[in-house]
Amino acid sequence: MKLLTKLSLLAVIALFSFSCSPESMDDNVDALIENIETPEAKSIEMEILELINNHRLSIGLNPLKSMTIIKSTAFSHTDYMVDTQTVSHANFFTRSTYLKNNASAVNVSENVAYGFTSAQSVVGAWMRSEAHKKNIEGDFTDFEISAEKDENDKWYFTNIFIKK
Repeated sequence: MKLLTKLSLLAVIALFSFSCSPESMDDNVDALIENIETPEAKSIEMEILELINNHRLSIGLNPLKSMTIIKSTAFSHTDYMVDTQTVSHANFFTRSTYLKNNASAVNVSENVAYGFTSAQSVVGAWMRSEAHKKNIEGDFTDFEISAEKDENDKWYFTNIFIKK
């Protein structure tokens, strides 16, 4: 059991060590983001955005606005997670740079999740995590969410926040 615990810890450390890849390691990501179509909002996505804005309003923060470019960027990453069957922040640096260059963002952050079955459950999980809650309550102006199911009907989520 100790070996399994050590291997699990090593896997988590490796995931976080390599979760933000420099652009030079993936030169095609910008092109992929730019060419992604923006899907229509799903009801679960609209509920997540509403829950986050309602929470922000309840603690005296400004509501965040939606932006199509953030939606397409979030969708590209969610699609990547579904394709690779992984939950990660892989290539976050590239998404951040893209939004800074194309959406006038000065700060970018994201929350990701997997396997939750409702808007309430995924937002609730993020609110119980200090790092995710910090993003939800952060000094941001705009946001978007992408939620996609894999072939096993499991949801993957990417929630991106920017400050202009």
